[in-house]
Amino acid sequence: MGLAGATVLRGPMGFGHGSHLHTAKILQLSGDLPMVVEFVDAEPHIKAFLTAVDDMLHSGLVTLEKATVIRYGTNDPSESST
Repeated sequence: MGLAGATVLRGPMGFGHGSHLHTAKILQLSGDLPMVVEFVDAEPHIKAFLTAVDDMLHSGLVTLEKATVIRYGTNDPSESST
């Protein structure tokens, strides 16, 4: 949906709302391991995305946090706008 950025992190262990410890064990495949998906964009864009995927979210925790962007862009000096 054209968001400015996203990061997906999968955790090896988590403690969910059902008071059950979810772990990654060698002999057991677990489909309920914790996952964090972090989006970076303006609030209206994120809210529009959340509305679009609301039916896909069966459970979990969704938070909206404000951030101060210190730098956004590339490390390549040839792409500098100054």
